[in-house]
Order: sequence, then C-alpha cells, then structure tokens
Amino acid sequence: MSDTHAQTVAFVRDTQIPPSPPPASEVGPIKWMRTNLFATIPNAILTLVALYVIYIVLAKTLPWILNGVWDAPSLTACREILDGGRGACFAVLSERWHQLIYGFKYPSEEYWRPNLAFVLFLFAAAPVLFYRLPRKLLIGTALFPFVAYWLIWGGSILIPLIALAGFVAGALVYQRFVAGSFAAGFFGAVAVAMLVWIIGGKLLPEGISENAFLPAVPSRDLGGFMLNFMLGVTCVSLSVPLGIVLALGRQSSMPLIKWICVIFIEFIRGVPLITLLFVASVMLAYFFPPGTTTDLFLRVVIMITMFSSAYIAEVIRGGLAALPRGQYEAADSLGLDYPQAMRLIILPQALKISIPGIVNVAVGLFKDTTLVSVISMFDLVGMIRGPILASSEWNGVYWELFGFAALLFFVVCYGISQYSQWLERQLATDHR
Repeated sequence: MSDTHAQTVAFVRDTQIPPSPPPASEVGPIKWMRTNLFATIPNAILTLVALYVIYIVLAKTLPWILNGVWDAPSLTACREILDGGRGACFAVLSERWHQLIYGFKYPSEEYWRPNLAFVLFLFAAAPVLFYRLPRKLLIGTALFPFVAYWLIWGGSILIPLIALAGFVAGALVYQRFVAGSFAAGFFGAVAVAMLVWIIGGKLLPEGISENAFLPAVPSRDLGGFMLNFMLGVTCVSLSVPLGIVLALGRQSSMPLIKWICVIFIEFIRGVPLITLLFVASVMLAYFFPPGTTTDLFLRVVIMITMFSSAYIAEVIRGGLAALPRGQYEAADSLGLDYPQAMRLIILPQALKISIPGIVNVAVGLFKDTTLVSVISMFDLVGMIRGPILASSEWNGVYWELFGFAALLFFVVCYGISQYSQWLERQLATDHR
C-alpha cells in the first residue's frame, strides 16, 4: 500500500488520559469564599460590611492590647509608662491574679490544695463525660466530692468520712427499697445520708479541727473564680439528678407526688434567682434547728440547686414527652417494672434528646454564679467590684479586669458547648 494512501480507521488510545487538575476557582480557599462569602450579591454585600466592622474593631483594640503594660505597681505608674499613649494596664492582672483566682482571704501557702482538687476533678469527671472509659473509674468519681471537700476546706478528715458513711448507708437503703418504690428508695436514701451526717457531726469532739492535718479554711475565705467554679460544678452535679426526680414526679400517677412537684417547679421558675440568694443569705438559716450555724456556701448551694433543678426538670419532661408511646409499651411487654423501665429504656433516650437543653441550663447557671456578689460573697466579679477597684492603686481600671473575667467564663462555657456537641454526635445513632 502506498504511503500516500489516506487512513480510514480512527485512532483508538490504549492508555487512559491522566486527569487534569480542577480549575482554581473550584478548589481551595477560592472555592470556599465563593460558596460561603460571595455566593450571591446580598451575601457579598454583607461580607464586605462585616469585614469593615471587624477592621474598625481591630484597629481600635489591637494597638490598645499590644501596647499594654504588664509590670507596674499602680494605675498611675501605668499612665506614666504609657506617657500619654494608648494602652491597656494589664499590670493589675499581674499584681492581683491570686485574688482574682482564689480570693483575697484564702491562705497563699495553701493554694496547692484547690489546685490539687482541680486536677483531681479532671480525673473524676472523665468517666462521666467520656462513657467509653472503664466503669471502674467511677469509684474515683464517687469519692472525689469528699476528697475535694477536705482539700479545700481542710479541718478534720472525720467530717468527709462521716458524710461518705452516710451516703453509703443511703445507697444501701436505696438498693433495699427501690424495687418496691422508686420515690421511697430515693428519698429514704437521702434521709439516711443526711441523718448519719448530722449525727456524726454532733458526735465530733469540739476543737478537733485544731489538730487536723490540713488547716481549716472557713467558707467566708473562699473567693475569686475558684468560688464560681465550685458553685457551678456543685450545683450542676446536684441539680441534674434532682431535676430527673422532679420530672418523673410531675408525670407520676399519684396526685400528691405530682402536685408537690408541679408547685415546686412553677414556684421556683417564677422567682428570680437573686431573690432566692437573698433568702439564702437572710432567711434560710431560720429553717434549720435552733442553735445550729449553717454555712453560707451551703445555703447558696441549696438555693441555686433548687433554682436550676426546676428548669432542668422541665427540659427533661420535654424529652420524656418526645418519646413515642410505643417505648413505654415495649418496656411493659418485656415485664420491666417502673424503675427498670426508666433506667434501661426511657431515661437514656429522654436524656439524649434533652442534652441541648441541659447544657443551656448549665451554661446559664455557671454564669449566674456571679450573682452571689450581691450577698457579699467575693467571687470573681465581687473581687473586681470590691477589694480591687476599691483600692487606691487600681481605682479606675475596668476594661482589663472585666475583660479577664469575660475570658475565663467564655473558655469554660465554650468548652461545655463543644463537649455537648461532641456528645450529641457520639449518641446520634438514629439513622446509622
């Protein structure tokens, strides 16, 4: 065949063409900006306006922060160092950080005690927050409140040991009677625990704290962010189980139990927390036996726990109402009694639905602990408004102190929010 003859058969490749890279506008940051910031003309306008607002805010605040003074004995010295320039006086944080964290009366040589209690709290909370850890670690979680009490308050170790014995006795009562009546077992356990605690405290010889291994620190010496953290952790830990009991009591078929829970919930939700704190400060001591001195910290914990448990009860009641009737019927068909049905079938599902609401109440409660400053408890805000701003050295420093307080609360609340979202993703098994 001649070379000049025209080829009539099409060429067919025997290898695959390598893929071409995607256009630059369809990948990477450009793609993200086009999709999220400049997808439409209104979105583009809003994005430009937001960027302009951010620029104005940063242009005003960044020089003030970066030009801040960290080493000065007073506000006057800060202004002399700045010499008419703009800058923050962060020296107040360097000088008074221990008061902001621990209060102004907690002994400085005993700071290791609340620090150790905080580290132990992280280990104690881990088995509760991360349910895949070994269940044996819950023993440390159960012992932590008594160890933390002894570390922070000091005094005789017999006091937390007697309290522990009371709760062990209450747990035995609960285990004995819960099969017959959930309410009887729960309230019987609480009654026995409190009875053993009170009787044991009365039998302690006077002056035993003087020879204690750890020096006793009265509650009035607690302060700073430590006090806010203690109130938040204690009240949330107590209000969740109490809220569960109230929610179940409100749905009880027994009219007396139901109306007691309804009246309690509606009354507490209709009263401001600051009013309850004033009651705790002034009137609650009259409800205790004559001649007894009730610690202000305990009274505040009681009132804040009552306040938050009423809200958590309504959140959990919403979770219970969201379950279909078939779940209750399934529990009955398996022959489970009421406590078994609640523990194994109903409450796990209801609590999973109620996670966002419970976290919302917990975050609000933690921020509301700053209200204790109105009853002369020197928490973080109380320290700022009281001893620090009242001193002649730092009178006039506001943005630095309240910004530091806002940062601490934001870190804790943001951590709680992120944990709740992680927990929701872990428990989202409905459509797997």
